[in-house]
Amino acid sequence: MKAAVAIAVSAVLLAGCNATHKSDPKLWFASQGGTLPSKTRVVICHGFGCHLKTSVGFSAADFATFARILAKGQASPAAERQAIRSAVAWAEKRVAPTVGSEDDVGGLDIWNAGERGQMDCLDEATNTTSYLLVAEQRGLLRHHTVARPVSRGFFLDGRYPHATAVVVENGSGQAYAVDSWPHGNGVEPNVMTLETWQARSPTSG
Repeated sequence: MKAAVAIAVSAVLLAGCNATHKSDPKLWFASQGGTLPSKTRVVICHGFGCHLKTSVGFSAADFATFARILAKGQASPAAERQAIRSAVAWAEKRVAPTVGSEDDVGGLDIWNAGERGQMDCLDEATNTTSYLLVAEQRGLLRHHTVARPVSRGFFLDGRYPHATAVVVENGSGQAYAVDSWPHGNGVEPNVMTLETWQARSPTSG
């Protein structure tokens, strides 16, 4: 079962994740079998390749915390990227008790395919994009726009397939990877230019 799920996930990465980040991020959810977030609720993908989905509602207190974290980034694009890192880490901790993802293992971990609460890069890219879309819908992002997740690697180039969430700096148009996959639950994601991310090693974030 676990091997079958891992193989299926890899096939999805090979077939459907190489669209440009400039396309509509909402198209990602249709391609991955995910569910778009609303202003009050996210549907968390887990079990690898969005094999499992759990709906989590955010309260007024949750949004107050979310807004307070992101407000720390208002001064500049660089500050907002750091605030995004903090906000994604907070969101992962917030949903963990409902999803069962407190012990999600970061990085390459094909042996947990199909397990509740465990997330591969497709799950992570989808969930991070969901958090960022909620922030965007609520007007909490000043310097960035949420883009479509992208991928790198397809085995034949010697690199393991990997996907990441993406934001684009409004002023410069520079795209940045927001990659939660290398770390366990609640750890701040890696943020770097998309070009840097695309050039990295097979199993790094």
